[in-house]
Amino acid sequence: QVQLVESGGGLVQPGGSLRLSCAASGSIFSIDSMAWYRQGPGKQRDLVATITRSGSTSYKDSVKGRFTISRDNAENTVYLQMNSLKPEDSAVYYCNVNGKFGGVVPYRSFISWGQGTQVTVSS
Repeated sequence: QVQLVESGGGLVQPGGSLRLSCAASGSIFSIDSMAWYRQGPGKQRDLVATITRSGSTSYKDSVKGRFTISRDNAENTVYLQMNSLKPEDSAVYYCNVNGKFGGVVPYRSFISWGQGTQVTVSS
């Protein structure tokens, strides 16, 4: 199977920055899209940003111009650079990765979630 390990969350003041990382490991053959979601207290999990294998990106309207998603295909890692953070960005952030895994043909599809990392924006 494929495991995801997230890092980079924490407490930051409004206007500050954080960079989240999510590294995938296991018998990965290929990774297609990678994404970040977030879930605030008592709220549903929302899509924040996505990036395709070719590097095309899309963002939730409320984070456009402040957040940047990127990936390192050689390291099977996705990043989320978050700038100009606001209290309403506080949430648990989850990475989501899908692709194919396995050591031999036929490769199997997977969708994996990270364990979540807390981001708190507060003065």
